[in-house]
Amino acid sequence: MKTDIIKNIYGQKICKQWIVYNYLFLIILISPLFICNSVIAKPATLQPVLLTPVKLILQWYPQTQFAGFYIAKNKGFYANYGIDLKIISGGPDANPSQMLADKMADFGTMFLSSAIKSYDSGLKLVNVGQIVQRSALMLIARKGTGINTIKDLHGKRIGMWNEEFQLQPRALFKREGIKVNLIRQSPSFDLFMRGGLDAVPAMWYNEYHTLSSYGLDYNEMVTFFFNDLGFNFPEDGIYCLRSTLNKKSDMVHNFVKATAKGWDYTFAHPEEALNIVLSIMKKKKIRANKSHQRWMLDRMKDIILLDKNTKPDMVLGKTEYEFVVNTLLKLGFISNAPVYYDFYKKIRIQK
Repeated sequence: MKTDIIKNIYGQKICKQWIVYNYLFLIILISPLFICNSVIAKPATLQPVLLTPVKLILQWYPQTQFAGFYIAKNKGFYANYGIDLKIISGGPDANPSQMLADKMADFGTMFLSSAIKSYDSGLKLVNVGQIVQRSALMLIARKGTGINTIKDLHGKRIGMWNEEFQLQPRALFKREGIKVNLIRQSPSFDLFMRGGLDAVPAMWYNEYHTLSSYGLDYNEMVTFFFNDLGFNFPEDGIYCLRSTLNKKSDMVHNFVKATAKGWDYTFAHPEEALNIVLSIMKKKKIRANKSHQRWMLDRMKDIILLDKNTKPDMVLGKTEYEFVVNTLLKLGFISNAPVYYDFYKKIRIQK
């Protein structure tokens, strides 16, 4: 094969192929430097994480009853699961089941008995997380008024909250065969303290303690706890429409996981959680008493963590569910029993 020969500037003979090979080697050697310099000079911009907007309607105003939700939002747990949560405050006129039916919220908190009643009425709800495992509902009368037993409430004026909270008291009155005059009760206890009501509903973690600020000592109260009267119904649970679960299964699972994480953090850091909720109440211009909110949070722990659990498991037990269903069926408050596995979706919570 013929080899081309040329001379360099010094008059030395050089093979042309040798020159080509050297140029190629030089290009291969320095090309990574250009590539790296290009990458460094023009860094890739990080794409923002798109969060899914989600709405939650609570039964009542902001308070430590709902601390787990507020803490999960404050600590970024929902955001970590891809959720941009808006918490809608409840109140005396709030109706979470109607908000879900009208698709004005994705999730709502409700008593188990109320949710079963709504399901029986045609609203296909599904429980995706049971928070409160035992009843904290009670009725309170004043000593010295002739009311010492449940039967003594016959013919009396009983304060009552909106329909979402009425099922257990109505079921109790029907079972006991007593007729009462139900009067819509405002959040205030003024009417009760003036003698306008003979008994009022209360939550152990809230109104029971609040009444002491009205000057009514515990030893002046006659109390009827529903969990002692055969109506130990699990209460606050997380509900969504069946269609929401079917269409947005991953989002629903992530919402419940983030909520459980919020409650776990709350019980592990109660003072921090208390202060966060108090700041939210202040921002919403809701009167807040720190000692009362601390009492409420302690009692919530009592009714959420049962059987020596150290973390909320968010499980609705089949036995507890069927007890509530059978009670409502027997007393005629529902006509059909929803099947447990249709009504409840178990979501595994990482421990």
